[in-house]
Formats: sequence, structure tokens, C-alpha cells
Amino acid sequence: MPRLAAASLAGTAIEFYDFFVYGTAAALVLGPLFFPTFSPLAGTLAAFATFGVGFLARPLGSVVFGHVGDRRGRRPVLVVSLLLTVASTVAVGCVPTYGSIGVAAPVLLLVLRFLQGLGLGGEWGGAVLLTAEHAPAGRRGLWSSFPQVGPAVGFLLANGLVLALSTTLTAEQFARWGWRVPFWAAGVLAALGLWLRSSLPESPRFLEIEAPARVPLAEVVRFHWRLVLLTAGGLAVGYAIFYTVTTWSLAYATERLGVSRTVMLTCIMAAVVVKGALTPVAALLGDRYGRRPLCLVGCAAAALWMFPLVVLLGTGEPMPMFLGFLGAMLAFVTMFAVVAAYLPELYEPRIRCTGAAVGYNLGGVLGGALTPLAATALTEHSGRVPWGVGAYLTGIALLSLGCFALLPETRPVPPPKAGTAEGAETAAAATARAGAVGTAPSD
Repeated sequence: MPRLAAASLAGTAIEFYDFFVYGTAAALVLGPLFFPTFSPLAGTLAAFATFGVGFLARPLGSVVFGHVGDRRGRRPVLVVSLLLTVASTVAVGCVPTYGSIGVAAPVLLLVLRFLQGLGLGGEWGGAVLLTAEHAPAGRRGLWSSFPQVGPAVGFLLANGLVLALSTTLTAEQFARWGWRVPFWAAGVLAALGLWLRSSLPESPRFLEIEAPARVPLAEVVRFHWRLVLLTAGGLAVGYAIFYTVTTWSLAYATERLGVSRTVMLTCIMAAVVVKGALTPVAALLGDRYGRRPLCLVGCAAAALWMFPLVVLLGTGEPMPMFLGFLGAMLAFVTMFAVVAAYLPELYEPRIRCTGAAVGYNLGGVLGGALTPLAATALTEHSGRVPWGVGAYLTGIALLSLGCFALLPETRPVPPPKAGTAEGAETAAAATARAGAVGTAPSD
């Protein structure tokens, strides 16, 4: 389990590094470099639109790679998705700007961002399932949380490199070539990821499947469409929180509030460090108290914290901004630490890779693709405190709270004691719960 968890963590860290480095570049430099004929606000919106294309591609990636994962195994997904994401990321660092090739520059950016999203759409399902399906039932939440630490590590790698470059280079050097270096670095990280994943064993749960689904997506859409929509709606607030803090706030504070790039990156990275460190702790709570209760608590906390978040951001001061980001990340980690165990447990093994990944990535479209665009548009005529953004995020949190309230609990129950009334009750509850989520009680 430690070797599997380490390989899954490293892989998700590398792929999310690729995804996040684009978001940071979109917030800082892509607008003027690739959309110079637009106003500053319109240029930022256009850059965030290319950022959102990656999220639109992720559900398609989850369908393509989910089909492979359910038909051929979880392990092949990890290698192919990593190669696709890294190749497109390195290519972004080589795209000439608008000043060199005109309108072809943003078009190439869109295509490569789409390929990035396609690869990442397959990565999460493969990495999480390979870990979760090897893990013992009583500690499935803990072991499957390690791939969920990967995004925090990837974010810190991406923004740490951007921070180092922005403090050592002049603004002109950073805009001319410095922003490209993090994209090129993805190639070096890919070699590490492929080495770690080359010797991983296939999931035992997949090997037990006697009749793989012929068309997994068709089964998911026909029999589990409600489950997919509820999980997508439930996860939307997590994505909205994360990309509000890590992407939109970076652009807003540097452009509208005059906060330095270095200060913003430092505040955001400090909050993400805490989030990454607490992920296994929250996952252990999920093993103890259940997946659904933590998701409900996280959504409620998010709904209560979004207005304080924008007030603290509006101060433009490092410590209040950090506290705002930290509160948001604590609400985020309460939910997302357990979803790597929760989503797979909602689906039977033969369609699990497709169902879990599609729900997860549709949540990314709802919360991640739209939030930077909506938040930027809502602040066009606002003052220092973006109240409209707070209302928008609170609304998403309440939507997610309602979706999680309609989902069942999936935490495995302890083995019943044979021959006792309590054991019979526990077994009956397990059977009923399993029927609600489409899995076998023993799973």
C-alpha cells in the first residue's frame, strides 16, 4: 500500500502540476501575450476561457479513459493519460505569442489546453481506483486520500517555480521567456512519474470482474445518471473554492488591488500546504464517521465562509488574505479528502472507472471552468470587496449541500458477528445500502 499510494500521489502531483501551471500563467501573463488587442479585463477573461477549455475536455477524457479502465484495467490508464498531459504541457511552453504568429497563437493554446484536460480527465479515475481497490475496506479512505494530496503537491511545485522565477527575473524577462520554463519542466517530472508507475500491479478488484461492461458509458447513463448528476453537483463547490483561491484571486488581487505577485503566491501556497497536510487526517475521519457526513460539513462550512473570504481578500493585506484562503481550504479538504473513497464506492466495479471519473470531472466543469470567468465578470463594477463573488460561491455551496444530502452513505460496515441480532441487523443494513449504490455488500 505505501508503494501504491506513493506512485499514485506522484502521478497526480505531476499531472495536476501541468494543469495548475497553466492556471497561474493564465492569471498572470497569457492575457497580454496571446490576446493583446483586448482590454485588460477582456484579455483576462479570454485567458480564463482557455483555462476553462481544459475542464470541458475532462469529462470527455473520463469517458475515453474510463472505457479503457473498465475494459482493459486501471493500470494502462495511468501511463497513457500521463504521457498525453505532459506532452501537451511541454508544447504550451513552445507556442509563439500573438505578436509572432497572430491569431494562430491563441488557437494553438486552445488545442493544447484541450489535450491537457483530456489527459487529466483519465488520470484521476485510474490513480484513485488503483489505490482504493487495493486498500483494506476499513482504511480505504486513508489510502485513497494520497492521490488527493497530489493536486496540492502539484500546485506547490507549479507556483513555487513561478514564484522563484518571478523573484529572480525582471517583469520583462518573465513575460518574454520566464513563464515558459514551468511548462518545459513538466518533461523532467514525467520521467519520474513513468518510472514510479512502470511496475505497479493491476487492481485485484478489476481482475475479479468476470464480464466487463461492453460499453461502460451506456450503462452509467442508463442506470446511474442520477448518481452522476448528484456527485457532479456535490463536487462543484470544491472546485469553485479551489480555483477561486488559486486562480481568480491571484488575478484579482494583482490587477485590481495592486498586491504584488510574490505576496499573493506566498499567501495562496501557505494555505495549500495546510490543505495538503490535513488531507489524510480528514480521510481518517471519513473512515471513522463516514464519507457523507464530512461532505455535508464541508459544504456547510463553505456556505458560511464565502462572504468572510471576499471581505478578507478585499483588504489586500497578507495576513487577512491568508486567513481567508485558509478557511476556504479547510472547508475544501473536509469534502475532497473523502471523495476518492466515496465516489468509487457508489458504483459497482465493472463500470466504476467510468462512473466515478465522469461524475468527478463534470463537477470540475460546473465549479472549476465557470468560476474564474463568472468571478471576473462579477467584479467588473465592484469595489474592493467583491460581494457578487461571495454570493455566487455561497449559492454553489448550497447547491452542493443539497446534492450530498440526497446521496447515500457508503463507508464499509464492520463484519457482523454471526448468530446475533445485531449482526443480522448490520448485514441487512449493508445489503440495503449496497443496493442503493449499485455495489456488492462485500465491496
